[in-house]
Amino acid sequence: MKHLKFILCPVFFLVFMLPKTAFSQDSNLGNWLIYIGNKKLNEKWNIHNEVQYRNYDAIGDLEQLLLRTGLGYNLTENNNNILLGYGYILSENYIGNTDEKVSVNEHRIFQQFTTKQKVGKIGLSHRYRFEQRFVEDDFKLRFRYFLGIKIPLQYKEDEKNPLYLSAYNEIFLNTKTSVFDRNRVYGGLGYEFSKALRLELGYMNQFFETSGRDQINLIAFVNF
Repeated sequence: MKHLKFILCPVFFLVFMLPKTAFSQDSNLGNWLIYIGNKKLNEKWNIHNEVQYRNYDAIGDLEQLLLRTGLGYNLTENNNNILLGYGYILSENYIGNTDEKVSVNEHRIFQQFTTKQKVGKIGLSHRYRFEQRFVEDDFKLRFRYFLGIKIPLQYKEDEKNPLYLSAYNEIFLNTKTSVFDRNRVYGGLGYEFSKALRLELGYMNQFFETSGRDQINLIAFVNF
């Protein structure tokens, strides 16, 4: 319980107690609240579901709402998974330097391959994702590569190690115009309550060709 209090106290402080005046459209610091769920149907099949509520500031100034789901198949037990998915994304984009916004709707179909491996006590995850994006009246293709690292902080053989460090890098590449789309670098602290639930609090930098943004991320991973 001491570890739980250690994690939850800064979570509530960072996400809910920071005054909105600390952030604005002009600030590069935002907040993402993320739920990632996985339903195991049997030894081979699984259903992925995901909700991301992204804000320009601490909370309440919507930047993007992302809903994603998919059907996955394990090629090998727990290590190699292929998935076909669909996503709906609502973006609320500011118009220039004004306080007015424009809503942009996107429907997305994607295919991905995820593979996991262990190097000593360190867990590695690779994800390759190909997206077909229907953004209003425009059609776009994009490739993404994700490399994640998970390091237990209380490592003992054959014992539960709930507290861990998490980091990842993900690069996005377009198939036309400017090939480089964006890159995300993330680092966080996580706690695994059980095989069904773990929470992470982290800090992410997302940079584009000529600009960048920073986000505080609160992520819940649920297996059921």
